[in-house]
Amino acid sequence: MADWNPSLYLRFEDERTRPARDLLDRVPLAAAALAVDLGCGPGNSTELLAKRWPAAEVIGIDTSETMLSEARKRLPAARFEQGDVTSWQAEKPPELIFANAVMQWVPGHAALLPRLLAQTAPGGVLAVQMPDNLAEPSHRLMREAAADGPWAASLGDASRIRERILPAEDYYNLFAGQASSIDIWRTTYYHVLDNAPAIVSWLRATGLRAFLDPLDPGQQPAFLENYTARIAKAYPPRADGKVVLAFPRLFIVVQR
Repeated sequence: MADWNPSLYLRFEDERTRPARDLLDRVPLAAAALAVDLGCGPGNSTELLAKRWPAAEVIGIDTSETMLSEARKRLPAARFEQGDVTSWQAEKPPELIFANAVMQWVPGHAALLPRLLAQTAPGGVLAVQMPDNLAEPSHRLMREAAADGPWAASLGDASRIRERILPAEDYYNLFAGQASSIDIWRTTYYHVLDNAPAIVSWLRATGLRAFLDPLDPGQQPAFLENYTARIAKAYPPRADGKVVLAFPRLFIVVQR
């Protein structure tokens, strides 16, 4: 896919940061010397770590140099490095590895998660949050729109770019026997947005990228028009004219 767009991503910064804040609230660490934010994006989640432990060394890792550039401007005191979550290795054991909204992009992340926990310091924590919305109308309609138009051949298996989320019990099994505590929960956020185009704008920064990037620029407007019409039917205006986007997310906090 093309590189990430920080300004588009941060258009809904409050809504995107809230799950990271909720995840961090459940991290059972009174202190941390080193905290690593995997898939840090533009630094909105990294900022939460820096504020909770002002004396800690905070490192952000991301594949996107554009996102890292934005993060460096946001948090000049933190350290940001380009790297792939799948091959990342800690230089020294961190007290916290924080992975907010990144593992859904990692094929085979179930095998990676226990390896990440093993890299933490004794008593260290792995905290993970993943969108669990592939069955929601927002994402089901992406796949339907992709298969229904002259762009179908160009898109191919774009819908497979995201890893499917396992049942919570399967994530428990990944850590059972090697963790002192395992905390898993699922939350559905109900985001109030102005209208159907606002939902599409939200998703253009994330899930829709896999469908738009393979298309010729001339095809993108028609695809977006098709998809927006479907979204408008699936998310009708409420009593005040706003729309409500249901957004389920899965949370995992594991301590060694």
